[in-house]
Amino acid sequence: MTLGDKLSKLRKENNYTQEQLADILGVSRQAISKWESNTAYPETDKMIRISRLFNCSLDYLFKEEIEADRNIQPDGAASYSSGSRREKKSARTLWGLPLWHVGRNAKGVVAIGMNAKGIIAIGLKAKGVIALGLLSFGVISLGLVSLGFISLALVSLGVISCGTFAAGIFAAGAISLGIISTGAIAVGEFSVGALAVGKYFALGDNARAMVAIGIADTSEVSGSVFQKIGDMTSQDYAAVKEALDSVVPGWLSWAKEIVKFFMP
Repeated sequence: MTLGDKLSKLRKENNYTQEQLADILGVSRQAISKWESNTAYPETDKMIRISRLFNCSLDYLFKEEIEADRNIQPDGAASYSSGSRREKKSARTLWGLPLWHVGRNAKGVVAIGMNAKGIIAIGLKAKGVIALGLLSFGVISLGLVSLGFISLALVSLGVISCGTFAAGIFAAGAISLGIISTGAIAVGEFSVGALAVGKYFALGDNARAMVAIGIADTSEVSGSVFQKIGDMTSQDYAAVKEALDSVVPGWLSWAKEIVKFFMP
């Protein structure tokens, strides 16, 4: 293999585009293209940075007779060992992806790495159907900061969202923002919390909405259509439902029905 072949191979194995590698090395994309086609060669300082980036020796890069140390493991996995890092990837594939991939930039059905992309992705930055990471994006997403259909994180954004700070259609958190929102501080169209601010409905110790209900005798409520502090009677609940029917627009009727479902 030529130097260009090895550069191209290492770049692809680590899931870098030519543009991304160029940014890391501080050169143009055209320079990377020329190196990989063997029409130009990197300067010495760039070679050192490349060897450090891919954790391979300069001997491997310069000497055509030296190949990557690839071994087939008993489980059918291919591994690449260089320096202190060990890249592992399943030899078996599904939908063109290895069944599992462990590495800095992992991409597979199950991917584990610094940057992980897969059906199940685990990493500092994870993208997948199920994603677990410091920064995660997925249908089901868990992490410090997460974005997903179902999202659970310190900072969470999703259709169904739960976290210290949560935003979504259904949001639950210490501080939550959603169409249906519940938390210590809840803001939304329909809100439940110690401090609940809702456009149409609010329930809490301090409730502000068109329909506002206080749950304790010491509660403070403000409702322009209906307000009540303390125990609710069946007549009160009937009045709340009637008020909601009169003020909630049709496009939010599904949320209104959910709120009414939990009333006696």
